[in-house]
Amino acid sequence: MTINKTQNNGTLTMALEGHLDTMTAPELEQEVNSSLDGVTELIMDFEKLDYISSAGLRVLLSAHKLMAKQQGSMKVVHVNEIVMEVFEVTGFADILTIE
Repeated sequence: MTINKTQNNGTLTMALEGHLDTMTAPELEQEVNSSLDGVTELIMDFEKLDYISSAGLRVLLSAHKLMAKQQGSMKVVHVNEIVMEVFEVTGFADILTIE
């Protein structure tokens, strides 16, 4: 998985490419936790994300809770059909802001 970060004022965009699974979720978690200082909006761009596992869902939920409780908001954009189906089946479509 590749993570491309772009920060503009208080908005951090993390564009993910590849697979977010058991092997790559710790990398994303570390990137999220080390990058949120001064961030009021976190955007997760899934345009090039091919797959997400339960480990990836856990990282997203953790980031969502952190942003909601302490700093601002988080949204997920450019979700493909495969990932959206995972969100719908797991109930994440009701938890996350997806555009």
